[in-house]
Amino acid sequence: MLRDVLCEFEGVATWPCDEINYLWRHGNVRYPSDEIPAERATPAVQAYMQKQFRWVSERYGAHTVVEKTCANSLRVPFIDRAVPDARYIYIYRDGLDTTGSAKLRWQAKLDIPYLMEKVRFVPLTDLPYYGTRYLWSRAYRLFSREQRLAFWGPALDGMPEILERHTLNEVCALQWQRCVENAEAAFAKMPDERVIRVRYEDFVRDPEGELRRLVEFLGLQVSDETIRESVSGVSSRSIGKGRASLEEDEVAGLEALIGRTLERYGYCG
Repeated sequence: MLRDVLCEFEGVATWPCDEINYLWRHGNVRYPSDEIPAERATPAVQAYMQKQFRWVSERYGAHTVVEKTCANSLRVPFIDRAVPDARYIYIYRDGLDTTGSAKLRWQAKLDIPYLMEKVRFVPLTDLPYYGTRYLWSRAYRLFSREQRLAFWGPALDGMPEILERHTLNEVCALQWQRCVENAEAAFAKMPDERVIRVRYEDFVRDPEGELRRLVEFLGLQVSDETIRESVSGVSSRSIGKGRASLEEDEVAGLEALIGRTLERYGYCG
């Protein structure tokens, strides 16, 4: 949502698909998780990713390229080495709302148009690897007790053990927790002028005010009228939907599991 709002502005663009994790992992395609350490952003990886950003800039005539891949939350130092002049918008949301939403994606049916948008950006040399994994994940869903894919979303260190030991709700909650904790630890070491924090709930309740703050951070020249138009479709209706989809005992169990992180961000109690 936020990426799409920003890309309404003249001179701001992104890739014509939802995420580009395939590109970020090129050169590390067989690394067992998305928590890729900084030293794996080799000169070849740096050159490759900077070329991808230039492609978007040149193709769409953009002075600012926005990129949103959820798994990047797990590997900010890697991203920072690959694209060293980047600035970061750290948007976070209630972990239990996120859990309810993410669970739907784990159990989603095949979406051919969505898949084809992303396949365009899989490096050709990596296609056999991803094709095999994708078929396995879809086959797994047919026989899964929880009717879930074999994998979805940010891949954590120790993911096979996490999937074996935890329910799907717990897996989603742990994905959220690891993402925000890894990101927070990395951003805490960066200068303030490179990172801005946005609470999802604040943004959808006051999109104009929050967007003005982001525009100033990014150094964009955008009129008040353009800001109002770009957030005209932003709604706060999704707040609480994920939590509402969970039973009371599930909420209690998840709060026990990730309560420390929920409390840090003001989402517990």
